[in-house]
Order: sequence, then structure tokens, then C-alpha cells
Amino acid sequence: MTPKKRVLFLCIGNSCRSPMAEGFARAYGGDVMEASSAGLAPATIIQPLTKKVMRARNISLDESAPMDLQIMDPGRYDLIVNLSGCELPFTPACPVADWPVRDPIQAGEKVYEQVRDEIESRVIRLVLDLRRERASKS
Repeated sequence: MTPKKRVLFLCIGNSCRSPMAEGFARAYGGDVMEASSAGLAPATIIQPLTKKVMRARNISLDESAPMDLQIMDPGRYDLIVNLSGCELPFTPACPVADWPVRDPIQAGEKVYEQVRDEIESRVIRLVLDLRRERASKS
């Protein structure tokens, strides 16, 4: 059986977008990927609105905390999904997918919901792509 892809979702603070992506990836794609997330300049907390809009999709981020990219080993991943809108501060050894998703920080709940929905859709497409890839190798 093909091993799961190790996917790292990156954003700036690891407080909104990348925790959403990690949450959806774990909920929908645990069969094909091991998801993690980190921030280029991590915040101190996951934003309360991030947790609230994810709870509306039955995904709890209550046990999550922002992680610093500097303590992660980017070399251990098979794919990095960059949601930061910034150039990465390192040269990755694996493919990078840039997802241009608006940063909802300091915006209202409606923007958080829009961002959540866009990330959910992108994660679903990624999960389906990984399942197709796995099926073609078996």
C-alpha cells in the first residue's frame, strides 16, 4: 500500500488559514495524508473565530495551538501548501502548492466563513487528487 503523503499547511500566524486546512485534511483525508500546519510568524493563539467557524463544520480546533515553522522540519514533508501569500524563507525539497486565500485576521465572521469554505473546497480537491494518485499506483 502506498504510504500517506505528509502535507504541511503554512500561513503567516498559524492562527486562521493553515489550522483550517489542517482540520479539514485530518477530517476528510486521513486515509491519504498526514497533515500538519505551521506559521511563518506564529501567533500566540488560534483565533476564536477560526474555532467557531470550524465548529460549524463539526471540526474542533480546541486542542490546536500555533506552531512555528522554525521548529518543524520542512524536509520531512511530501508537499507544502503555502497559504501565506509570501515567498517561503527556505528552499523546499518537495513540491509547493500556493493557495492564494485571503487572510481573515481582523475581519468579521462572514469573511472567516468565506475563507473556511474556500479552504474546505481546496482541501477536498487535494484529497481527491491524492486518492486518484494512490489508485493509479495500485
